[in-house]
Amino acid sequence: MSKVLFTPGPTNIPMEIREVLGQDLIHHRMADYHQLIKDVNEGLKRIFDTKNDVIILTSSGTGAMESTIVNLFSNGDEVLVINTGWFGQRFIEICTVYGLKVHELAYDWGKSYELNDVKEILEKYPEIKGVFVTYHETATGVVNNLKALGDLTKDTNRLLIADCISGMVVQEFHLDEWGVDCAVASSQKGFHLPPGLSFVALSDKAKLSLEYSNLPKYYFDYKKYLHYYEVKSEQPFTPAISIVVALKTALDGLLNQGLESVIANKVQVRKYAEEKLANLGLELFIKDESIRGNVLVPVLAPENINASKLTALIDERYNFTVAGGMGSYAGKMLRVGIIGEITKQEIDLLVQYIKEVLPECQK
Repeated sequence: MSKVLFTPGPTNIPMEIREVLGQDLIHHRMADYHQLIKDVNEGLKRIFDTKNDVIILTSSGTGAMESTIVNLFSNGDEVLVINTGWFGQRFIEICTVYGLKVHELAYDWGKSYELNDVKEILEKYPEIKGVFVTYHETATGVVNNLKALGDLTKDTNRLLIADCISGMVVQEFHLDEWGVDCAVASSQKGFHLPPGLSFVALSDKAKLSLEYSNLPKYYFDYKKYLHYYEVKSEQPFTPAISIVVALKTALDGLLNQGLESVIANKVQVRKYAEEKLANLGLELFIKDESIRGNVLVPVLAPENINASKLTALIDERYNFTVAGGMGSYAGKMLRVGIIGEITKQEIDLLVQYIKEVLPECQK
């Protein structure tokens, strides 16, 4: 029996995509792959809502995050990281490794940033060259407003870099219109593919910045990827071919359904899950509904309940995998992922299973 993944990625893989993944390989230096990459690029441009080509990396999402830093900045550059959770902290760690001077705006988990704080720090430190932000913070379920940040940076020399790894597809996104300069996403989230691919979209302003970065890079060198695509319709290094082939199927499905429809469905499922979980006595973690994302529903277990034991029992007995809390919320939170093709009927079953194991999870 397959597990049902109530996680914020990886997701269960739809059958039509699994069938494509099972096909034999094509070669990545031949004409059929060239056409595939062109088709996939056009689909990704629609997903990111950008006129520019989208880079495809064979990498985890963290690799894509690192690639933004080594391609767009130089040693000693000042940057701002808006830290609203676990993955905001990851940007800080990578920037620090590469010798960037990091200014941090940190917020309590479950909260978004304050725009006036961003304005003040940008005025105080005029040498800041980039603003890093997590679109959807997977550790907390919070969605951060990208458009408001883009309005601050788009008519300046500063770059806005957004980690959209979990937020892409299931949250509205418009790279060009919102003034986002670099956005990264990954295959195992809203695309419903296995882990292995990441995607990078760049604004014209970001592409100009590639010429000035002095940080070391080889595998992640964006200029290599852009050149190979322009000249050969290829990637410079051997890609995860099977996942690229399946990406075409995934993109066709998403675009045929329409992103507005995908997002509307996720909103319905999220609200349904919120209601059912709250009725069970679990506390909704994000109080402000306007910043709740469509990736997961984070809930706090009662103080007398061991949430880690709860998720373990559900996984072992019923093959329903629910993500637990991260950081200081480990053992206290359930992050009920809905980014996959989760149905209301499966949510009802999950609630039933939680009821059944709760008595065994008291501390």
